[in-house]
Amino acid sequence: MPDAPPLLLEDVFLTLPSAAGPVDILRGLSVSVEAGERVALVGPSGSGKSSLIAVAAGLERPTRGRVALFGRDLARLDEDGRARLRRGRVSLVFQAFHLLPNMTAEENVAAPLEIAGVADAGAAARAWLDRVGLSARTRHYPHQLSGGEQQRVALARALAPRPALLFADEPTGNLDAANAAHVAELIFDLAAETGAALVLVTHDEALAARAGRTVRLRDGRAA
Repeated sequence: MPDAPPLLLEDVFLTLPSAAGPVDILRGLSVSVEAGERVALVGPSGSGKSSLIAVAAGLERPTRGRVALFGRDLARLDEDGRARLRRGRVSLVFQAFHLLPNMTAEENVAAPLEIAGVADAGAAARAWLDRVGLSARTRHYPHQLSGGEQQRVALARALAPRPALLFADEPTGNLDAANAAHVAELIFDLAAETGAALVLVTHDEALAARAGRTVRLRDGRAA
């Protein structure tokens, strides 16, 4: 389905167990993201923003409702099938970086390229690290990098496969103002360059204002 949007959620519910009983996280949420679109998800803590990302990326199964990536209904795919669908087409950037600690910056960026079968993954990784201003840090391990540098490595890793859909969950949340501004600039510039649709979770209204559309969540619903 070449004309299908990268992301479609229709009447999605997510209920999770807790010690106090079932908790409704998402309540009938419908969102569509078109190719190349920039969408910001905003709302108070607990409104379901990160859960929406998890469900949309196929990391969490909804209780009911339909989630489709590139026209493929995720409910019809097992875990391996969802992973194959995401590979090279969907990338995620998190607040906590999630770099592999025993791998250098270059190795972290090269890893998804190697999985995708890119011939010279190391050279491609170095080129992307240069794009995010880290050409002098390619051989450094995550613990040798600042928070801002780690997030730039994570961003290079996410964009190196040139995904069609990029999820960014509070990507500037752990950074100081200067690094947050730098990373935000990189996210929008590089996503635009690669043509990736961007779904951005943020508490920063100024950052959300840079997106073409803002979806506001409250109590698991679009407000």
